[in-house]
Amino acid sequence: MRSLLAGLTTRGSSFLAAGLAAALAGLLLGERSLISVGAILFALPLLAALAAGRARYRLGCTRFINPARIPPGHTARVVLRLENVSRFPSGLLLAEDTVPYVLGSRPRYVLDGIERGGVRVLTYPLRSDLRGKFEIGPVEIRIADAFGLVELGRSFSARSTFVVTPKIVPLSRSVVSGSWLGEGDGRTRTAAAAGEDDVVPRAYRDGDELRRVHWRSTARYGELMVRREEQRWRNHAVILLDTRRMAHAGSGASSSFEAAVSAAASIGMHLAGEGLGGQLITDTGPVASTGRFEDVLLDSLSVVKPSNFRDLSRGTAALRMAEGGLLVVVAGRLSTVEARQLAASRRAGCPAIALLFAVSTWLAGPAGQAREGQSSSQQPAGDVPSVNGQRPASAGRPAGAAARNAKGKKPVDETGAAAAVLRAAGWRVVSVDAATPLAVAWQRLPRSAEALGPGGPARMPEAAV
Repeated sequence: MRSLLAGLTTRGSSFLAAGLAAALAGLLLGERSLISVGAILFALPLLAALAAGRARYRLGCTRFINPARIPPGHTARVVLRLENVSRFPSGLLLAEDTVPYVLGSRPRYVLDGIERGGVRVLTYPLRSDLRGKFEIGPVEIRIADAFGLVELGRSFSARSTFVVTPKIVPLSRSVVSGSWLGEGDGRTRTAAAAGEDDVVPRAYRDGDELRRVHWRSTARYGELMVRREEQRWRNHAVILLDTRRMAHAGSGASSSFEAAVSAAASIGMHLAGEGLGGQLITDTGPVASTGRFEDVLLDSLSVVKPSNFRDLSRGTAALRMAEGGLLVVVAGRLSTVEARQLAASRRAGCPAIALLFAVSTWLAGPAGQAREGQSSSQQPAGDVPSVNGQRPASAGRPAGAAARNAKGKKPVDETGAAAAVLRAAGWRVVSVDAATPLAVAWQRLPRSAEALGPGGPARMPEAAV
């Protein structure tokens, strides 16, 4: 009885209460007709609940999301296919798909009924301005009678994954040339110079060919070792993303962290489009790779969050264990000590690129900078305000000198020291600020490494190793 009453709608409860009241009034007044009306009103919602609860029709549900992975600001379309696989037609149905709150309100549909073997196709859009991985479903079905007195809920178990990737920026192909990928005369000479005694072996991994086993190193180390120089490292790239919370500034979608995530995703997709496989590493360590590089990259960067680590030791350790190839580092605040650690983790002969973010430029937006410039220009040179009763240190300077310093002062290059260390080690480095689009910064890379000659990557100085 309790399960039957649980499915009653407001109308069904009103019918039940009205029938009970009419029946009691008829008993008190001795009106048999009123008792009959009350009995009908009271029994009608109970019979409707019993009929809806014993409905033996079965429904099948299939969900398609096209596309299942989109960039922020784009729209995907969800298609729900409901099929009545029973031998009986269904009654009134209320279909509702479960959608996370950040994607909007839940789509709801009213279906008059589905005939035997019939199909209903429902569609609705999905859009998000924030990256992330979202779970769509399950579909909830409310079964209602023709009078709207009863609604019984049923739920499907099928769920789908919807991924909103970081923003992908198209990049120029001229930056990563053949010499950067290890092709050409430079790579040929390196391979020719490496003899049987010069080989640098590594531990055997599942999938390695047995013809690559280096038996001399195997006997020396007591485990299977393979020749490293035979790897096609020129078709491989390693991307290190600095996700440390203390290395970034700003909040939300306009933070330097989101800009760095977008840069890593854009560079990774650009390299994948050039035919390179790759591996993603963060300051927390390597990201598990269980599929194509593009899929692992986008799925991982869609859900990456700032970490609480304070150094890059885990990331640099993973770089030393990674396969050789093109090394790309996307970093926030980077000290000279951390820059030396990065330089030391680079394999000899492998090209390296670093994008260093000037994170302080993400703290002051254009509006704030405009207000600051307006207030400083409107303030008289000789009138210096006090803060908490104290005058700033520049108050004792002459008004003319203070004005000249304010006009001629250049922004502090917070990435200069780290960039100098990496350039001295043969890296190509570019500084990225909030006002510089990623495509422009990427285009500046060929002109940013003065230590490199036209023949390819320079050898790393001994002091930096």
